[in-house]
Amino acid sequence: MTFFVDVTVRGYELDTQGHLNQAVYLQYAEHARWELLRAAGLPQEKLLATGVGPVALEVTVKYAKELRGGDKVRVTCAFVYGTGKTFRITQQILKEDGTVAAEITGVGGMLDLTARRLIADPGGHLASLAENPELLGA
Repeated sequence: MTFFVDVTVRGYELDTQGHLNQAVYLQYAEHARWELLRAAGLPQEKLLATGVGPVALEVTVKYAKELRGGDKVRVTCAFVYGTGKTFRITQQILKEDGTVAAEITGVGGMLDLTARRLIADPGGHLASLAENPELLGA
C-alpha cells in the first residue's frame, strides 16, 4: 500500500500564469512526508523529543502536467532504505484521473540534533519508535 494525502489546489497557490506555483509542489511533498510520519505514530514532537529530526539532502521535481485552482490531487510518499545513513524518498502528485502531474524524488536522513550528524540505520531507528512501522517501509 502506498501512503498518500489528498489536497485541493487553492487559488492563492497559483502563479501569474494561473497554475500551481512551482514551490508549492515542494510544500505538498513536505506535507505528505510529515503526514506519513504522523500516521506511523511519529509526529514532529515525538521525533524531536528523541533528539532526532528528518532532513532533506536532495530533492528533484519533474513537472508533467499543470495544476490549476480547484484541482484535487493525491500526493503519495514512500521511504526506501538502503544500508547507509540516508534513504530515498519517492513521491508523485496525481490528478483525480490518475494522471501524474509531478514526480518528486529525494534523499533524506535522520539528524542527531545534538551532534548535528546523520544517524546510522535511519529506517531501523524510525521503526523502533513508530506505532505503525509498516507505513515507513522499514
